[in-house]
Amino acid sequence: MSISVKAPAKINLTLDILGKRDDGYHDIEMVMTTIDLADRLDIAARDDGKIVIDCPVSYVPTDQRNHAYQAAELLQHQFNVKKGANIYIEKHIPVSAGLAGGSSNAAAVIKALNQLWGLGLSVEEMAKIGAQVGSDVPFCIYGGTAVARGRGENVTPIASMPACWVVLAKPPIGVSTADVYQNVDLDRISTEARSTPQMIRAIENKNFKEICRSLHNDLESVTFEMYPVVEKLKKQMIRFGGDGVLMSGSGPTVFSLTGKQSRARRIYNGLKGFCREVYMVRTLGEN
Repeated sequence: MSISVKAPAKINLTLDILGKRDDGYHDIEMVMTTIDLADRLDIAARDDGKIVIDCPVSYVPTDQRNHAYQAAELLQHQFNVKKGANIYIEKHIPVSAGLAGGSSNAAAVIKALNQLWGLGLSVEEMAKIGAQVGSDVPFCIYGGTAVARGRGENVTPIASMPACWVVLAKPPIGVSTADVYQNVDLDRISTEARSTPQMIRAIENKNFKEICRSLHNDLESVTFEMYPVVEKLKKQMIRFGGDGVLMSGSGPTVFSLTGKQSRARRIYNGLKGFCREVYMVRTLGEN
């Protein structure tokens, strides 16, 4: 028996840094939503206990470094499962891009193996396990639109993001999330002017203009200083006429929200001359 699943990417609509934790992580509060840019995974149980990752993309590891592998191994150990799994990953989400591609793969594996191995876990239980693999995995278990707090592991689903077009562009660099957070200067960040509550209200009211006005990411200035090409990309996207433009996560992907397909197409075509990895997709909305 095998299961085929889609593992959608996420974008950050907000990312507020609230402070530094004793464990070295930062306390954050952010709104994320899934989009129709997804990897596809084919997952099958095997009887010999081995976990085998197959991915035709050379830069994706197929050993213990892969989040999908880590998720399967964690489930094996935690529930004393004797079976293994074949996991084929068809990549479409750029890596090291601020779109949670690896985390989404891990979430897809947890949900699929929950069925294949008959574990009977609830969404909440799967999310708790996913938090041991990565901070974005719990959100990817839930999907849809949600607020994530703590280091990202405390997830609260909210009203669905209104349907709109999303144009994404990733410059030809990878960004280390750990490196970006290490360069955060809390003295330069206002912990009082949080954007997340305003974004939640805008989404609940289905107010697309207010959603675009509420877009905010405290990591933008940090990544811009480290990688000026990302700031240049954002300025290009604004110039091409996006309703709301923001860097996702720690970057380097920048996205533009727009309500009109024709405008999204113009932005997409304009960016193709500036960037090789450009995508035009829709929000997924529902959990």
